[in-house]
This record gives sequence, C-alpha cells and structure tokens, in this order.
Amino acid sequence: MSEVRHQRDGHILVITIDNPSKKNSFTPGMMAQLSAALTELNDDPGLRVGVLAAAGPDFTAGLDMPQFFGPGATPIPRPPGAIDPFGLENRCAKPLVTAVQGICFTVGIEMALAGDIVIAADNTRFCQMEARRGIAPLGGAHFRYIARAGWGNGLYHLLLCDEFGAAEAWRIGLVQEVVPAGEQLARAMAVAHAIAANAPLGIQATKAAALRYVAEGETAAIAAIPDFRDRVLASADAAEGIMSFIERRAAVFTGR
Repeated sequence: MSEVRHQRDGHILVITIDNPSKKNSFTPGMMAQLSAALTELNDDPGLRVGVLAAAGPDFTAGLDMPQFFGPGATPIPRPPGAIDPFGLENRCAKPLVTAVQGICFTVGIEMALAGDIVIAADNTRFCQMEARRGIAPLGGAHFRYIARAGWGNGLYHLLLCDEFGAAEAWRIGLVQEVVPAGEQLARAMAVAHAIAANAPLGIQATKAAALRYVAEGETAAIAAIPDFRDRVLASADAAEGIMSFIERRAAVFTGR
C-alpha cells in the first residue's frame, strides 16, 4: 500500500515515503499525507527537526503521472494553513533534513530543496526531466537550482534535463554530504539530533531570518534583526545557554 508515514524519535519527526514497488512515485493521497506530516512538524511545539526519507532502494521517481493528470484524476486540495511540500506557499518553519538514495527525480529534487539540508547516498541519481516530457518544473526547481548552484550550474542541468550523480550534486551545492549507500538515513538522523540539541527558538529564528533574506533581500533581513533579537534574548533558553556556559555543563533547552 502506497503511503507517506511518520513517527517520532524524541524531538525529531521521521517522515518516510513508502511506495517502493513504484519507485516511491507519489499519488495524490501520498502528497496529502506528506503535507499533513510536515504540518504536524511545523505546529507541534514538542518537535524540533524533521527528517524526510524513503523506503526501498529509491527516494522517488516523481509523480504517478496518470493519477495526477490522467482521465478521472482527482487532486486532493491542501487544507488552509497546511504546509506545502514544495515550500511555495506555507513553508515549514522548522529545519528539515532529507536523506536521498537511488532515483531522485523531478519532484523528489524539489522536495529536497524545499527543505534545508540534503544527505545523499553515493548511488543517488538526479534528473529534472520535465522539459523532456513537454512541461516544465513546477515545484520550485526553476529558482532553487539557481539559489543553490548559481546561474550557470543551475541552468546547465535544468535545460539539458540530464541525469547526474551525487558527486555532481555535491559539487554544485544541491546536497551537503555524500555518504556510502545505506548510510544516508543514519547520517541524516545524526545531523537532525545535533540540530535538535540546540535551542529551538534560536534555530527557528535563524531559519526565519535566512528565509527573510532569500525572499526580500539584505535590507529586509537587517531590518528584521531587532525582532529576532528580542524574541531570542528574552527566552528561558537564552538564560539557560548563559548559565550552562558559566557552570561548564551541557545546556538543556526547553523551547521557551
């Protein structure tokens, strides 16, 4: 049965794409489940970091096209306020680490780039092939490739619609680490646990400030500093961070 399932691991929400018999291709129902899981991550104060992974040898081959665009296809509307898996409307405020392997095509790349950190198995194959099908990337690849890889590297792969490996994805900045196949989820979890050990308000303020810069530029990012500063310096976590330094012990943050 195709599904996107999720489970908690302490302060981490592990989200798993599970449709390996179809190379984890997404159905409308799976897309709705992914949105629901990301919304839970975003809204639950007990959750600090998300990890997006996939069962089986592949991350995803993309959309199950007939179920989205074929005769009788019935898309599932996203509820108001729900998180968009492509981060084009409501984007998750908390960090998301994505572990990819095998085939990672089209929407798989766009979902990974809508997150924050990507850990790739060394056998990962990437391809943004929409233009070979007579369409174009609609989930953010058209600008996130440019943001991550620069104009030349981004358009090189967007326009060629070519397949490339994990080493090239790392070279141009689409992924942050390449690990031996089979180790990508463990490494993503280790990264997530390291992030979750930091002050949640500070982490979320850092991501919000970075998104403000991306969306509105340097002037807006500078103007937002007083709000971010007031929010984090008045927190109990800031006081705990200072006391833990004075007392030479590990900080225990509560997100308050």
